[in-house]
Amino acid sequence: MVSLDKAIIASYKHGNDVFQVYVDPNLAHQYIEGKKKDLKNILVTEEIYSDIKKGERQKSSVVEKVFKTTDIMEILKVILEKGEVQLTTEQRKKKIEEKMKQLKSIILKETIDPRTKAPHTPTRIDNAFEEARITVDPFKDPREQLNDVIKKLRPILPLKFEKLKVAVKIPAEHAHKCYSTLKNYGIQQEQWTSDGSLIAVIEFPAGIQGEVYDKLNKMTAGTVETKVLEK
Repeated sequence: MVSLDKAIIASYKHGNDVFQVYVDPNLAHQYIEGKKKDLKNILVTEEIYSDIKKGERQKSSVVEKVFKTTDIMEILKVILEKGEVQLTTEQRKKKIEEKMKQLKSIILKETIDPRTKAPHTPTRIDNAFEEARITVDPFKDPREQLNDVIKKLRPILPLKFEKLKVAVKIPAEHAHKCYSTLKNYGIQQEQWTSDGSLIAVIEFPAGIQGEVYDKLNKMTAGTVETKVLEK
């Protein structure tokens, strides 16, 4: 368990009442992220505050009224799962880096340059993020932030979300091995021929076309046949 000076604040608001506790920064976030299954050693002190910075403790009658219990572990569970937990400077930096990486990955995989119809390179996306001075919310899902990020990037980096529909033919000796891979990319239609070959139509984000073709070529020793279908 960490010392009080290294603890962070977890807060839960119910109506006009605020409930705050000191928690271990690492263990609290491990619990929130599902990496820690129990509440052991998360709580640094067993005091519940209405304003932790002023040292004002919450009234026990208010605690019992809101939580319907005086069990500190049950109360902690609610605060962690329904409230807000601070981040240390290091945690915030790490989460921002993770969200930034996830956003770049989405853009890399799902968009193309509308002028060339080709995917953007990671370097081009990195440079555009830097030039546009993109900032992210460490608490929000990357998908929720995507539209705002795209608006800021478009004046610098032409972007278009596009999916490709591709017909593929897999020879019989590789067909069953490749089927699950095709299914993961998104099978729209499929047909097994009399010789055991598989003909399928798959649809996937245009930005990952290189990845798809490379994978299928490796799995079939270069014998896969592909054709991009017109929309």
